Amino acid sequence: MSKYVVVGSGPVGTQIAQQLAAEGETVRMVTRSGGGPSHPLIERVAASAADSARLISLTKGASVLYNCANPKYTEWEKLWHPMNDSMIAAAKANDLVYTITGNLYVYGPQPGGYMNENSSMAAVGRKGKVRIKMWQNALASGVRTVEVRGSDYIGAGAVGVFSAVIFPAIQKGRTAWAPGDITMPHSFTYTGDQARTMIALSRDERAYGKAWHTPTNAPITITQLAERYCDMVGAPRLKLHSLPRFLMRTAGLVVPMARELAEMDYQFYAPFHLDSTLTEQTFGLSPSDLDVAIRETADAATATAARRM
Repeated sequence: MSKYVVVGSGPVGTQIAQQLAAEGETVRMVTRSGGGPSHPLIERVAASAADSARLISLTKGASVLYNCANPKYTEWEKLWHPMNDSMIAAAKANDLVYTITGNLYVYGPQPGGYMNENSSMAAVGRKGKVRIKMWQNALASGVRTVEVRGSDYIGAGAVGVFSAVIFPAIQKGRTAWAPGDITMPHSFTYTGDQARTMIALSRDERAYGKAWHTPTNAPITITQLAERYCDMVGAPRLKLHSLPRFLMRTAGLVVPMARELAEMDYQFYAPFHLDSTLTEQTFGLSPSDLDVAIRETADAATATAARRM
């Protein structure tokens, strides 16, 4: 039986499974489709994370359950709580450490856009409140639990401003319109660091019962992110403009996904700074060089584009 069970095969779940397999550990990856990375030490199982009986069975004999699920963005209120409750039930039934992939939605807009582990969970949007309730339910359950909170991801498979806006514009040689203020400093978390931190903290009793921040580099602007990539690969610097804020909000009146994105747009129209000092000092961790994350993101996007041709 695998010591580690990973629910979800997105960029973080994939990184966790691959990093554990590289250590020689066996991993069971649970997704609705049975997908995930191909590796002799990674067993892929098709199952619903909301099926608590099935998940309890799949986690017997394990030591850690990693919640790396990513339900449909427009249906968080409907989908997240049954999945979280099921994973809590599995952790309780089998005495697992429940390790959660967290984000910064729980904090809502903070003064100066600054967030550390002591910042108040003051989310005003629906998605932030969902994440607060998930964390509170995990804490109240009595299981050994830890949440690792990262900012917007960059890295292979990560969906965000780089993969959705910057890279496609560079590929096509056109102007890019970013859904945010391109002059505002913003924290970007490397998916490899998110995975590495979740693995480390799941093995350290000092982490249990608390939420921690993933080691993350100092904030940079969207413009600086684009320029670093262009300079790295020798491409002409991108023409980049800010998308007027009202456009996404107007689109949200009729387009569900636009409405969900508009709810969180405060993150990109003001400074947004994740402070990971406490995690770094407590556990001796540090973020990877940002160029590592940029290169990996670009390489993955290039490979994806090539497969579609």
